[in-house]
Amino acid sequence: MKKTITIIAFCIASVGFITAVISSSEQWGEIDEDRYKRDYEAEDDDYAFLDGLGFRPRADVALVENAVYSSECGSCHFAYQPGLLPADAWEQIIGQLDDHYGDNASTDERQAAGIRDHLVENASDRADLSRSQAFSSVQTTANLLPRITQTRFFRHEHHEIPERYVTANEDVRSFSNCQACHRNADAGVYDEHQVFIPGVGRWDD
Repeated sequence: MKKTITIIAFCIASVGFITAVISSSEQWGEIDEDRYKRDYEAEDDDYAFLDGLGFRPRADVALVENAVYSSECGSCHFAYQPGLLPADAWEQIIGQLDDHYGDNASTDERQAAGIRDHLVENASDRADLSRSQAFSSVQTTANLLPRITQTRFFRHEHHEIPERYVTANEDVRSFSNCQACHRNADAGVYDEHQVFIPGVGRWDD
């Protein structure tokens, strides 16, 4: 009888401990997110001041400087910087806008040509920034369009992140959703020390 009571008491204590750990984890997740917003997002308003001191994060890849590309492509998804893929990959993507990863992204020939020129001229294998050049090696599958997530550098930088943190995360859903975790992605900043995965917290490997 005493043995049974001891086992029941142990089980109750275990459940209480696990509940406390889960509650604590959720609490710390909220604290971590608040800290991120305070330490990083708040700095956006101070960039003008920090620029003078040389503290502003430097862009890892060159900015998008084509209004047509920003409006045409950026209206459906994040306007990926040209330095995230090599020239031949961009050529292939622009050459198949009628079947753009399952969607029809066709535009008139003049706009398509302007977008193509911007992407190719600033592609990873033609860029000055070393981070961009690292994206020049991309693994492609026959008859499928190249993807930034298939570049060797991208795979190297993200291989330690559990897939469930992304694909099962309602606020992220895909590794191609760069700006979800890289809050300054639109500024070309992919600093690993500024990565914040929604619902998970800061990630610094």
